[in-house]
Amino acid sequence: MIGLFVDDLNKMVKFYNEVLGFEIKWDGKPPYAEFKETGVRFAFYERKMLSSLLGQEPSYPKGINGTFEIAIDLPHFTDVDPIFEKVVKNGARSIYEPRDEPWGMRSSMVADPEGNLIEIGSWDKGS
Repeated sequence: MIGLFVDDLNKMVKFYNEVLGFEIKWDGKPPYAEFKETGVRFAFYERKMLSSLLGQEPSYPKGINGTFEIAIDLPHFTDVDPIFEKVVKNGARSIYEPRDEPWGMRSSMVADPEGNLIEIGSWDKGS
């Protein structure tokens, strides 16, 4: 499972569900929300509850979280630009615009509303 510790659970669920299209299975109650499984479990847990769970106070990155990325692999190169534009228009921060990489990928990068990196790219392998 990949779990993100988030400040604003409702805002992050809405962004990942409505903007990125991740299907959610959640009763709307904090502190935990899990998305429908598609091979890897993916969930959010409220940061304000984490210290009591751990028994100590954790630290968090500020600004852009450079400790990991979520990668969305689209079927075709032509899919990257419109998805990038849609995501930025709906609350993501542009890190770099779609570009052709020397390793054969069309790639772009955004940060979600809490600064977590999301790569939006394609190897043009079709669906």
